[in-house]
Amino acid sequence: MRSRKPSVIVALSGGVDSAVAALLLRDRGHDVQCVHMTNWEDDGYCDSARDYQDARRVCRQIGVPLHRVNFTREYTEQVFTHFLNELERGRTPNPDVLCNRAIKFGVLRSWAKRLGGELLATGHYARLSRTGAEMRLLRGRDPGKEQTYFLHAVDGADFRDVVFPLGDLVKSEVRALAKSAGLPVADKKDSTGICFIGERPFSEFLKRYLPTAPGPIKTLDGELIGVHDGLAFYTLGQRQGLRIGGVKGRDEKPWYVARKRLDANELIVVQDQDHPPLAHDYLQAEQVHWIHSAPGSLRAGGMLRCTAKTRYRQPDRACTVTEAGNGRLDVEFDEPQRAITPGQYVVFYDHDRCLGGATIHTAKRLPERRAAGQAG
Repeated sequence: MRSRKPSVIVALSGGVDSAVAALLLRDRGHDVQCVHMTNWEDDGYCDSARDYQDARRVCRQIGVPLHRVNFTREYTEQVFTHFLNELERGRTPNPDVLCNRAIKFGVLRSWAKRLGGELLATGHYARLSRTGAEMRLLRGRDPGKEQTYFLHAVDGADFRDVVFPLGDLVKSEVRALAKSAGLPVADKKDSTGICFIGERPFSEFLKRYLPTAPGPIKTLDGELIGVHDGLAFYTLGQRQGLRIGGVKGRDEKPWYVARKRLDANELIVVQDQDHPPLAHDYLQAEQVHWIHSAPGSLRAGGMLRCTAKTRYRQPDRACTVTEAGNGRLDVEFDEPQRAITPGQYVVFYDHDRCLGGATIHTAKRLPERRAAGQAG
């Protein structure tokens, strides 16, 4: 007699990834129910209404029930408020990380349990491996889609009843499975960026919630070349939206945000995306979160050699991590990294295993490295 497969609640966004996750689990013999979350009231830019209709069509196609839940209040209180507070501090937050921790693997996970689900599944490109009592978070097999960066803030214990059906697949295989099954979202374009902003300029959206605070845009040598709307509306490395036209005596190369001088309300820009002010090899991080406990080398007062990334779409690079005191970490990269940005996350890896991460507090170029680079 075959043992019963555990029941699964699948978080169904209305996109192809979560649809295929539900399909695979159904075909493996699980009792599958799907749930579509509304985390933001649709204002014409966020496609939540269309996504819900797509989720309904998928569930009709594969013959599983669909529930709809509204976590708008929880999302506003636990994610969006933090997002605005960080922007007002001149930092650049990533709400998707906090959404995973607080909403998907927080309130949704609890809701799924109340519904009777034994497991929660999502369409993330990531893998889980049980080692003793630990659930280890591993990179997904598709290097272009793997999403452990966004999952690093979830507690290891909260992965014990989670499954990632797409972890061993690449995107082309997911699309092929969707087409073979005739899923109505097989060719649906992937969503990008932050849902609640949608297809509109970032600054246009923020001006509904944050006051403008105009100030000077200056070059490194202090030349005034423009006016910004407020430091909250810009991020390091940004090129678009600076409204800097031709500057007398300068070539036509694009300008990039290199620094924010909060005390003077100044935005400092440079013309080379690889300009030295945009290259940092050291950062200090706070609000440290290890998926399980801190690595043994750090607990013993030593250093951790690992790799880390400071943005989602970048390869992780070799670094040395040490305790800085007051709950902070010092992270020194072997080579300079471009535009390390306060408010973003540094995420640590041991080969395929995601160890955890922290919020970037400050970043700079170490003096000895700077001197060596100039001498070279």
